[in-house]
Amino acid sequence: MLFVTWNVNSLRARLPRVAELLARHCPDVVALQETKCTDASFPASELAELGYESVHNSGGQWSGVALLVRRPLLVKRPVLGLDGDTAPAEARWCEATAGGIRFVSAYVPNGRSLESPEYDRKLAFMDAAAKRAAAIRGAHADQGLVIAGDFNVAPADCDVYDPRPHVGLTHVSGAERDALATILASGSLIDAYRHLHPDQQQFTWWDYRAGSFHKGIGMRIDLTLVARELAGGLIACDIDRDFRKGFKPSDHAPLLTWLGVG
Repeated sequence: MLFVTWNVNSLRARLPRVAELLARHCPDVVALQETKCTDASFPASELAELGYESVHNSGGQWSGVALLVRRPLLVKRPVLGLDGDTAPAEARWCEATAGGIRFVSAYVPNGRSLESPEYDRKLAFMDAAAKRAAAIRGAHADQGLVIAGDFNVAPADCDVYDPRPHVGLTHVSGAERDALATILASGSLIDAYRHLHPDQQQFTWWDYRAGSFHKGIGMRIDLTLVARELAGGLIACDIDRDFRKGFKPSDHAPLLTWLGVG
């Protein structure tokens, strides 16, 4: 099974690139973030023409998440939203079962600055995600679990091009990293990329400004967290940098994870 997570930074604007990804890699399940669609504008019919059933939590101009499932796999028991999210209208969480695995697409709030109320909201969202991960494990003990998306947290200093300029900023603070560790522990999950690449530095996000992509000024903030019992089936986990290039790229690159299941 091939699973992809990608912050597309507007699904309508990036639909041709999403179609390119689907045609090139034929993933079985795709988690999208920052779709920026309303319920009415989400391109479910266009995705169906490409062979994918979709479930989405759409909040309009900002945020929005979705799961795409390639037929003949079926989307089962979708859940939209996260209990404990203090701004549910932003639509940052959706989950569904496909191929015997419970998949989650998550878009953690940015946090803005350590002094911002948004930072506390980010930590609260991550706390709610940890509780939900534990609940999923309890309710779906017979299934695997994958929680993926844009976490807006670099798990370690090696996931930042240079940690020194980021001291005192979001994405690298101890509280955020602790919150991510709690999600991992609560769901009995592992970071698939780091599990397979313990020493390699790669990034999934680069600012649009100042030639950051070409200069290698990036961060690894898009993660695929996989249930520990699936770890033995991890075949590969890689970042397709080609989708950060070319026509109308997102500022994120997709993360591809191959699981030896199904």
